Amino acid sequence: MLSMQEISDRIEIDVLLTDYCHAIDDGNWDALDDIFTEDAIIDYTAAGGAKGNLQETKAYLDRALEQFEGSQHMVATSKLRINGDTATARTICFNPMNVPQKEGIHTFFCGIWYVDELVRTDKGWRISHRREELSYFHNLPADFAAVDPNA
Repeated sequence: MLSMQEISDRIEIDVLLTDYCHAIDDGNWDALDDIFTEDAIIDYTAAGGAKGNLQETKAYLDRALEQFEGSQHMVATSKLRINGDTATARTICFNPMNVPQKEGIHTFFCGIWYVDELVRTDKGWRISHRREELSYFHNLPADFAAVDPNA
């Protein structure tokens, strides 16, 4: 049986994961300051992206996501383990992405897992480490080239 504290923690972490999706899809990089710890490490390399600290990640996302006409990051079925003021989560993300092509908009799909380490801070729960695990790409354009994470 879950305690009231664990129920509250689970809801707060769920809101945090949802806020991340909205920040990414809205291009609101400053909102990530309320999602990650200042010293967070974010690793998108499994899907061809960058690995870095929060400021490096915000700069990378700004470059990498400008090529898309839209996206929807949808998270669900988190496997969450809370241990006092720390937690781990493994969460499915289903992510359709729209990329402009000569013949119009092309939509492809990313299936990834977010593997997170979280900490309770005086500002609430924050992600201290995020690593993506790639499950699949579907309908990826043949000529699609990801943004170089080192550029």
